[in-house]
Amino acid sequence: MGDFLIMKSRQLDIALDAGADLGEGPWWDEQHQELLWVDIFAGSVHIFDPASGSDRSIDVGQPIGMVARRQSGGLVCAVRDGIGFIHPDGNAFELVVPIETAIPGNRMNDGACDPAGRLWAGTMATDLSPSAGSLYRISSSLQVTPVLENVSISNGLDWSPDGRTFYFTDSTTKRVDAYDFDIDTGEIRNRRLLVNLPDPVATPDGMAVDAEGTIWVAMWDGGCVRRFSPDGTLLETLELPVTRPTSIAFGGPGLNQLFITSARNGLTPLQLQDQPHAGAIFVLEPGVTGRSPYSFRG
Repeated sequence: MGDFLIMKSRQLDIALDAGADLGEGPWWDEQHQELLWVDIFAGSVHIFDPASGSDRSIDVGQPIGMVARRQSGGLVCAVRDGIGFIHPDGNAFELVVPIETAIPGNRMNDGACDPAGRLWAGTMATDLSPSAGSLYRISSSLQVTPVLENVSISNGLDWSPDGRTFYFTDSTTKRVDAYDFDIDTGEIRNRRLLVNLPDPVATPDGMAVDAEGTIWVAMWDGGCVRRFSPDGTLLETLELPVTRPTSIAFGGPGLNQLFITSARNGLTPLQLQDQPHAGAIFVLEPGVTGRSPYSFRG
């Protein structure tokens, strides 16, 4: 691994100095002990082996927002034009569910699988037009159901350890919302504010929930990851050497490591000079463990 950085009482390591333009969507593959992640506008899925330091990529030919494993083998991706599969041999990408192809300015962004193996993924306008996107639920039979509309930047989403609460961030609202979640039907209800983050610069981005039920949120332009209790109380702030962390995932053999992706996208030459590791993937031991990530049953 790379240079060591000290962050309060924790040691932050550079797991991969990827130099990613817009590194996003980390997902830990327990079976292979690898971290899946994406570089959005490069249209690439990356498979990173922390043990060896190797990182290989797969080109999907269009912007990509997220990736996860399929239970039947291969990968599922949310790409600009909808939902696609990367076949188990890793050599072929196939768009299987077009979404919002009649809205050429939109693309898929962040997504995650729920405890029942359904895929949730949202859209946004590439030019950041407000309220242009939606959040969708994709069943194992590839039925697409709109869940939330008038979303501006569909971002971090995860579930409580018992699966009864769904967390979601529309980044432009500067808030994290909680909903009651029905595991059997996939329905959400009773929207409520969990965390209000009215910072003039920093914006909530990707998130991860640990085994204790606390919520970790990457703060784009905030240079940190913040941890909140299930009632929304700020528990701690992890400072980073880059201003644009994008998302987080628990991984490692004991799910006791926290991987943090970041971006170079939009930074000026002077900012990049001050942030030589922008676009890297960072890792630390946060003192808590994550839960096994959910994969797609489709």
